[in-house]
Amino acid sequence: QVQLVESGGGLVQPGGSLRLSCAASGGILSINAMGWYRQAPGKQRELVATISSGGSTNYADSVKGRFTISSDKAKNKVYLQMNSLKPEDTSVYYCNAAVSTSRNANHYWGQGTQVTVSS
Repeated sequence: QVQLVESGGGLVQPGGSLRLSCAASGGILSINAMGWYRQAPGKQRELVATISSGGSTNYADSVKGRFTISSDKAKNKVYLQMNSLKPEDTSVYYCNAAVSTSRNANHYWGQGTQVTVSS
């Protein structure tokens, strides 16, 4: 069973930094892409950043220049370095991965990690 486990969330002051990590495990043959999404209370889940197996990245306009996504393919991990954080970045951040196993290919979600930006 594929599992995604996030870590690294917390409370940070505006202008501060956090680094989120996500580790995928469980019967993985390959990962085609990984990414981060976020959902604030009362709002729809939105894309933050994605990275393909080839290293191509994509960012939401709201985080370009402040956030950096990276991955460690050997460890099936993805990271999100968040700098110059703003109160509007406050959300639950979810890791997503497009995973192929011996049974199927599917998208999987982590349980989410809370990021709160407040003074």
